Amino acid sequence: MHANITWQCLRFSELSTTQLYAILKARSEVFVVEQNCVYLDMDGVDPLCQHLVAWTPAQEVAAYLRLVPPGIKFAEASLGRVISSPALRGTGIGKQLLSKALEQLALSYPDQPVRIGAQQYLEKFYQSFGFVTASAMFLEDEIPHIEMLRTSDTQPA
Repeated sequence: MHANITWQCLRFSELSTTQLYAILKARSEVFVVEQNCVYLDMDGVDPLCQHLVAWTPAQEVAAYLRLVPPGIKFAEASLGRVISSPALRGTGIGKQLLSKALEQLALSYPDQPVRIGAQQYLEKFYQSFGFVTASAMFLEDEIPHIEMLRTSDTQPA
């Protein structure tokens, strides 16, 4: 789909300082600047996670998320800090990111459910990957969110 995109899934200790800087910069651009949320992005969870990154030829972040082990954010494995570059939104990069993330979670945590805290406006997007709404709407940084759960019973055929 994106011929010039390079995908990597790395543990925190495998990220170079240049890669880590690019990831944190991209996360700040989306969550702090674009979404106008003042919060501490470096929450101590990154060192425990795997980091799935799509790199442009210029080594900029095209898409990113972190794969969070069970027992850290939720009892289940989780995905977090999901972003796609504003320049690539609408190209399918987000679908590719989520597909690759779910494949990696299946390898790392076979047959385990996945719980996410999703922005509510993305509910249908996540439903298309087998997630079901598992909570009432709640505000996180003044943005409507919901918890969603994906189990072996809810995965698309």
